[in-house]
Amino acid sequence: MSEKSEKAFALFNAAIGESEGTGDWFEVIQADIDTFADVTHDHQFIHVDPEACTTMSPWGVPIAHGFLTLSMLTHLSASIPNVPERLDGIVMGVNYGFDKVRFVSPVKVTSRIRATSVIANVELKGDALQVTRTMTVEIEGEGKPALVADWITRLVYG
Repeated sequence: MSEKSEKAFALFNAAIGESEGTGDWFEVIQADIDTFADVTHDHQFIHVDPEACTTMSPWGVPIAHGFLTLSMLTHLSASIPNVPERLDGIVMGVNYGFDKVRFVSPVKVTSRIRATSVIANVELKGDALQVTRTMTVEIEGEGKPALVADWITRLVYG
């Protein structure tokens, strides 16, 4: 166990329950939805057919795939401020998984979304930390979030 991982563990542990902040807004456009549909082979009309959505969808416009919104967490979290002392000595960080994901509200095309991060848990695993963050993706102007997910990452320290 490295000194840097122990120090980072203490810093993360002291911050459990605290918000890490909120990231920048990102506009979800039809081209992104269409590209995601092509990559995942999910071309359901509620995502890719604006004309059909006007009459057949309860939202009247296309909506982003839930998994597209989930996959945006990496980008959305990049603008959330980091505490540099927690990251001192990191060799790499990897996705470990999710404990819970809930798609609460649809993201309509041209909506703007952003993420907020709260540290939920941290475990020391040798020279690595397993950090769980509760990520909430907010939709501008909406009362309910797009999604809430407990995202687990492994931070490996040298």
